[in-house]
Amino acid sequence: MAAQLLGKHALTLQWLGTATLKDAGHAMVKKSSDGTWHLSGRQDTKEGHVSLDGVVTAVDAHTFAFTGEIITNVSFINAGKDCRRSGDFTFAQTGKRRYWRLQQMDNPCDQATDYVDIYLR
Repeated sequence: MAAQLLGKHALTLQWLGTATLKDAGHAMVKKSSDGTWHLSGRQDTKEGHVSLDGVVTAVDAHTFAFTGEIITNVSFINAGKDCRRSGDFTFAQTGKRRYWRLQQMDNPCDQATDYVDIYLR
């Protein structure tokens, strides 16, 4: 699993674009010289954007833990304003899905459920 996480991946938020990989942004996981794994990424569309930036703190067979910031901005959610989340998050791959999905799906700024997905290469 760890080897699958390192490198470049597609990144999506279901509200943005056509909800296909055609409109996906990019996420990158890099290992620094001190062994820290840094995760950053962004998807931009006419409907808004999603970005994430932080560190991977744990990896197992189907999940990884991330500490950092996730920002979502969707024109029709939260009056089109940025929604910032900071802290500890979990991404999980379940069933036969070819992506890790953010498990803290409830948007803290609105009554919406956000599917932030990072796709396996």
